[in-house]
Amino acid sequence: MRHFSFVCGICVLSLFSVTASAQAGLFSEDAAPPAGAPQSFADLSDKLLPAVVNISSTTKVTQPVGEMPEIPEFPEGSPFNEFFKDFMEKNGGGGGQALPTTSLGSGFVIDAEKGLVVTNNHVIKDADEIRVVFNNDVTLDAKLVGKDEKTDLAVLKVDPKKHKLSAVAFGESDKMRVGDWILAIGNPFGLGGTVTAGIISARQRDIHSGPYDDFLQTDASINRGNSGGPMFNLKGEVIGINAAIYSPSGGSVGIGFAIPSDLAKPVIDQIVKFGRTKRGWIGVKIQTVTDEIAESMGLSGTGGALVASVTPEGPAQKAKIEQGDVIVEFNGRKLDTMRNLPRIVAETPVGEKVPVKVIRGGKEMTLSVLVAELEKAEDEGLIEKADASDDERTPPKSSELDGTGLFVSDLSDVLRQTYEIPDDVQGVVVTKVGAGSDAMMKGMSPGDVILEINQHQVSTVTEAKEQIRQVGDSKDAKESVLLLVDHQGQGDARFVALKLKNDKKKK
Repeated sequence: MRHFSFVCGICVLSLFSVTASAQAGLFSEDAAPPAGAPQSFADLSDKLLPAVVNISSTTKVTQPVGEMPEIPEFPEGSPFNEFFKDFMEKNGGGGGQALPTTSLGSGFVIDAEKGLVVTNNHVIKDADEIRVVFNNDVTLDAKLVGKDEKTDLAVLKVDPKKHKLSAVAFGESDKMRVGDWILAIGNPFGLGGTVTAGIISARQRDIHSGPYDDFLQTDASINRGNSGGPMFNLKGEVIGINAAIYSPSGGSVGIGFAIPSDLAKPVIDQIVKFGRTKRGWIGVKIQTVTDEIAESMGLSGTGGALVASVTPEGPAQKAKIEQGDVIVEFNGRKLDTMRNLPRIVAETPVGEKVPVKVIRGGKEMTLSVLVAELEKAEDEGLIEKADASDDERTPPKSSELDGTGLFVSDLSDVLRQTYEIPDDVQGVVVTKVGAGSDAMMKGMSPGDVILEINQHQVSTVTEAKEQIRQVGDSKDAKESVLLLVDHQGQGDARFVALKLKNDKKKK
């Protein structure tokens, strides 16, 4: 079974140390390192560590407490009156009290003069306070410049006058090849600046975490708390931002994922410049060209993106792009697969008129489309924000199962195709897992199909929400719920018990 999870961790302690990787044995005194590999990563690590930071974010959550007894009556002026008053105030007086929750992650400085730091969005999401800790234990408060949930990136700012900063530069991730050496630096389990080494294991991985998935995969040891940390090439350039791991247990099993720098850099540049993203948008929903579709349409291959629908009054409709067209080239860039189009369109400057090559009725033609702004289209209601990928892989609507951190949708043909779920599997599909939730800690991920809740079959979101509601409303209200989960319809079902975050307490 596959379990993808973000690698943001919980604070344990704070010390900076450099640990050897599993590859250290390759560099023994009795054996020469492989061709092209350095004798040691020590010099490179010394150079890079000052630019890598620990990030601590705190969110204040109001948690109800049980009913408190009334203050006993004492004679006026009795010292016990003040004692019980202080006790009640410290314990919320029977009402709600703000309890801080702390999350740890990693980041790195990209501009020493301006004090700009990059990390993952899920590291600082909903944070009330953000602190950046450098490798010499200097701690600075940070402000959020901007964030992007679609690529899970965020930019922070610290005061550069309060500490001398060291920055690192971005490299070109598209030039990285499978087998190239990399270094990963981060803050696993709150331990502090930790260096691990490995290679690029694969490229262009799609783990269904967002509309622009294009991850680099590595075997370098990455654990919870490494989120937002940099992945370096041997020149000391950032070619990836560590974001997720594949793990049945929650720990590193040698499969980590990083956001490629060539995907991240345009997003970061826009956040720095505008405080938000300004993505290109043309207003089409697309789907994969399968072998069957290619054969029925008389296409020579499965490259390109099939236009499933066109947004009324959108740029594509104005450019005469039609339903059933197969987009094979956009702005001079050929589309080997459907999933390349959303990223290419998003990276195209807003307001630019670009050529689009399509196949219609077996004939190739070139049209011209004026690229609009995705975020503006969302704000104006032309498209739903959940549909922001210009891609039917993202479900138009999903509902949260209260207290579980899970967002689910009814199974549809689109979702079955997206997650490769067989037709005979019935249930509700997980489309999003809340960062830091118990569901994430238990290894649940988008594409999981919930078959049962508390041993009752569920086939719709309505049924699933009703089962969750009954758990909270029952006389013997439980603090957890039992799910039977089939990971992406692979036939390997397992039970998962989730702790419920519920304001309702036993009385």
